[in-house]
Amino acid sequence: MGAQARRPPPRIALIDGNSFYCACERVLRPSLEGRPVIVLSNNDGCAIARTAEAKAMGIPMGAPWFKIQHLQARGLVAISANFALYGDMSDRMMRVIGQFSPAQERYSIDECFLDLTGLPGTGRDIGTQIRQRVLRWVGIPTCVGIGATKTLAKLANHLAKSLPRLQGVCDLSGLGPAELQRAIRHVPIQDVWGVGRRLAPRLQALGIQSAADLARADGRMLQRQFSATLDKTARELRGEPAIDWEDAPAPRQQIMSTRSFGLPVRDLAELEQAVSLFTSRAAEKLRQQHSHAAAVQVFIRTSRFSAGPWHADSAVVPLDSPTGSTSMLLRAALGGLRSVFRPGFDYAKAGVCLLDVRPAVPVTMQGELFALDSGHAEKSALRSARAMAVVDRLNQRFGSRMIQVASALHEPDARWLMRQAHRSPSYTTVWGDVVEVG
Repeated sequence: MGAQARRPPPRIALIDGNSFYCACERVLRPSLEGRPVIVLSNNDGCAIARTAEAKAMGIPMGAPWFKIQHLQARGLVAISANFALYGDMSDRMMRVIGQFSPAQERYSIDECFLDLTGLPGTGRDIGTQIRQRVLRWVGIPTCVGIGATKTLAKLANHLAKSLPRLQGVCDLSGLGPAELQRAIRHVPIQDVWGVGRRLAPRLQALGIQSAADLARADGRMLQRQFSATLDKTARELRGEPAIDWEDAPAPRQQIMSTRSFGLPVRDLAELEQAVSLFTSRAAEKLRQQHSHAAAVQVFIRTSRFSAGPWHADSAVVPLDSPTGSTSMLLRAALGGLRSVFRPGFDYAKAGVCLLDVRPAVPVTMQGELFALDSGHAEKSALRSARAMAVVDRLNQRFGSRMIQVASALHEPDARWLMRQAHRSPSYTTVWGDVVEVG
């Protein structure tokens, strides 16, 4: 047999959207191009995304809206978060990026890893093609970082954003050890993926100031004083793959849906509407990962910043058997809510958490040996599972909330709804908000 073909060196790309939430808004509102734009968190609380123009105005991430709203007089545009729009734009962007390689791992709503190993062309050429296609087909500007490992790809992406001369693409994958060390020696340790501001002071106290310093650090010392994870980060900075790929994220062991209210809520019926909606959303996420929950936790609380009396309580309701049925989960959640509700309080937040989440067990027609009417219970569970599958398919096809439980129905001005005074239309997910041309 001939000599075995050499395996091509690993080449991993990290692609992410620049100021992603703001970029999504600009796609369908071109008039925002070149203007300072921020996206506000739930209830228009604080800035969670900023364009370069907004950053130039000195607006920090997390700035409270009430402290910066005076900047509207200087041209600042504030937009309430529209996560349905951002999720849809993310799906479009990820599908375009996935055309370049079948090995794709979504890391966040605006980031994904892509395995470019063995693909023809230089990393810079491929990265430039990705940027151009995403911008042309989706409208989102991106940056591409490429390295021999996921950590180096993240670091390269940081350099691509920080250094305008790189024109949005940084390729570290072809560098030798000495060249690689020179390329990363100016990256502060706090900017390394997996380090952050919490570990940085401890590392700096040991003389580890940059990414290059961490790459040269002794692995046994890192494991002894920090963790095996930090040692993996150091190895990755040397070009040694140590962090595995995840083709699909691991199923969550708890699923939570919660929200602060736009206005205080005193009425139990209104709280039931909110909890019903939260439970429905959590149940959808549960079924999406093919899981069942064995218990439901519901909580309510007043605001610590209000002048009224304080009250916070929660209840955990175990289920007779694990389920993914919205109706069964909702029955437990509403029962828990009624047990903790107290009249006369101005509630500011409520939430639902699905507990003891486990893989779903297919429903069969075989009942439990000692159940009094196991056959009827199994038939009911089978019907419920089929009904939930139909509801999920319809909501996926025609839009979220197309079909929902009756107890979640509410008036458009319900007090528990978020304040979103600056929200843009849901251009891509609601038929009535589709842009009309001509």
